[in-house]
Amino acid sequence: MTQLEYAKNNKLTSLMRKACCQEGLPPEKLLQYIKEGRAVLLKNKIHNIPDPCAVGFGLRTKVNSNLGTSTDKSRVKDELKKLAVSIKYGADTVMDLSVGGNLKAMRREILKSSTIPVGTVPVYEIAVNAQDKKGDFLSFSPDDVLNVLEAQAKEGVDFFTVHSGVTKDNLKILKKNRRILGIVSRGGAIIANWISRYNKENPFYEYFDAILDIAYKYDVVLSLGDGMRPGSIADATDRTQLAELKTLGELALRAKKRNVQVMIEGPGHIPLNQIEKNISLEKKLCHQAPFYVLGPLVTDVASGYDHITAAIGGAVAAGCGADFLCYVTPAEHLRHPSVDDVKEGVIASRIAAHAADIVKNNPAAIKWDREMSLARKQRNWQKQIKLSIDPQKAREYRNQSQPRNNDVCTMCGRYCSIKLMDKCLPAGRPGMRA
Repeated sequence: MTQLEYAKNNKLTSLMRKACCQEGLPPEKLLQYIKEGRAVLLKNKIHNIPDPCAVGFGLRTKVNSNLGTSTDKSRVKDELKKLAVSIKYGADTVMDLSVGGNLKAMRREILKSSTIPVGTVPVYEIAVNAQDKKGDFLSFSPDDVLNVLEAQAKEGVDFFTVHSGVTKDNLKILKKNRRILGIVSRGGAIIANWISRYNKENPFYEYFDAILDIAYKYDVVLSLGDGMRPGSIADATDRTQLAELKTLGELALRAKKRNVQVMIEGPGHIPLNQIEKNISLEKKLCHQAPFYVLGPLVTDVASGYDHITAAIGGAVAAGCGADFLCYVTPAEHLRHPSVDDVKEGVIASRIAAHAADIVKNNPAAIKWDREMSLARKQRNWQKQIKLSIDPQKAREYRNQSQPRNNDVCTMCGRYCSIKLMDKCLPAGRPGMRA
């Protein structure tokens, strides 16, 4: 049985209880959210990790870190360093997006080393296998698709991105409503080219029931991919994007009926004033399924700083109801990310997620900020460092400061506002809150 099936039968599982301990949530509430399809538990039945990761309504906003080889960079050791950094700095999940080198070996090492759930994009391995065996990355069949999905599930992958919304009908809409950037999803572009070459329906759509069989068997969560997401803010919320979203909503219902957990992937490049509308549309068209967004990036011009662009969009999106943020690194649009890029991306997304959790009235998030405020009032530098989202950087900055008076910092020195107000409003006077 899957976690969704247990929830439909009102049975609390040990995984649900573990997730509730992490979230500070009554188990009955999580059971209800899973039952309604508003939350999912990311954990393959056979993947040996300490705890599951719960994503969805009423839960802390989660952050995903992408890693994996490229056709130009394929050192396994480098990707394992990125995995370690992702975990150290608080990523809730990782996705292996490898397309270079030995994909199975890479995935095996990540699954073995990861203490958090692991996701993949199976079409990458499908295309790479076709290229290696037949010299043509589009030379794959529906059987090849299902075989790769089965093999990855059997290895322990916790969630799949499947590009089932890139259909023949939705491609027609794209052709009639041209964009600046047609399809920027790597998986979406592969499927679109496969459909165009063979004039056949997308196997991820046509054989969706067979995919559900595999997902059910291992309790793999299906992340229905936004293969037609906008890659430019000028293309945001267009007919193509919304047509795919409607298709994903229909597939989400089919998955839930088969007791398969499902979440929806979202855009992409979206201006700030369209984010709330996008979240609302996803929740309506996809029946309240958890929403997993890439950023979103709120401008197209921040090359080298897209982790900031994505954090701005991610904070707004999660504050409006998105459940899961896929990080973006400073290397986005430019090159394969380094270990430092991964660190910057994870931290930026965690800041965005935390900011949104305050909006969502998450008790743990509110308590964390309150504790930091009290530590600042007390000028307790060690506690401030400990409570920082990146204690190492906070400690380095503090150590570099070397104030004349260790009670303050070098920004204000003797004019420290907090210290001055201690004299003006001593403890116990009106205006003071402990």
